[in-house]
Amino acid sequence: MEKSTNKGTHGIVIPCYNESSRLDLSTYIEFARHNKGTVLCLVNDGSADDTRATLAEIKNLAHDNVYICHVAKNAGKANAVRQGSLLLHRETGVDTIGFLDADLSTSFAEYQELVDAYHENTEKLIIFGSRNLKGEGIHIERNPIRKLLSEFIRLLIYFIIRIRIADTQCGAKVFARELIPGIYQQAFHSRWLFDIEIILRLRLKMGKPRLLHIFKEKALNEWVHMEGSKLGLKDAVMIPLNLLKIWKAYNYHTSLKKIKQAVLQFSLRRYKKLLLPKSA
Repeated sequence: MEKSTNKGTHGIVIPCYNESSRLDLSTYIEFARHNKGTVLCLVNDGSADDTRATLAEIKNLAHDNVYICHVAKNAGKANAVRQGSLLLHRETGVDTIGFLDADLSTSFAEYQELVDAYHENTEKLIIFGSRNLKGEGIHIERNPIRKLLSEFIRLLIYFIIRIRIADTQCGAKVFARELIPGIYQQAFHSRWLFDIEIILRLRLKMGKPRLLHIFKEKALNEWVHMEGSKLGLKDAVMIPLNLLKIWKAYNYHTSLKKIKQAVLQFSLRRYKKLLLPKSA
């Protein structure tokens, strides 16, 4: 499918959990007021603080292109992004639907760069922001311990998805509207590592060659780690177990099938060898 050259409209889902003290209201309101071609969907993920009231204030001051989605009970970033994406797909006609982190560690300006890359590459339907791609003038500020941990996790992720992606976990991504139902129709198995599940769902649906054809990573020019991350040490320790859970959900049965086929083929070869008469 070839995309229209028309810039169209775009939706951004922002998952929010206990973000009332961290949300930069002026930045959100200014962006919404000056970017009418972009629709924001702010998802209150069962927050226990004043996030609900804070989001209502943004809505009241920039109501034209701001949607609020309330999730009654906190269920994690995966569910918040899923609910917001489905809402935008259902309620609006935006051409792309992506997501950003509420702290704007990836800024709105950087997100626009991803949208521009989407339009510049007519066959690309998926754009991932990346903090790991090298380039001149790039400023990525990361905690050294987190960087080391992310390198280890990246190896585990490659073992599961078998696709070389420099940064699956960056919180800035853009998807063509047509992909949204297939990505978000079913609930995710992980609260945080749903980015990997998205890749696996698309690979199972369309195959690896097609996925690589419509996929592009773009280096972020700037990304800054914000204090107060919702992903704590306990969550970090649980990452390998969550990856195992994802592997079982998407690859386990396929892997068993391949093992059974290999064993069967080996057995048939051995059987034929025993039955065939030896040459004189």
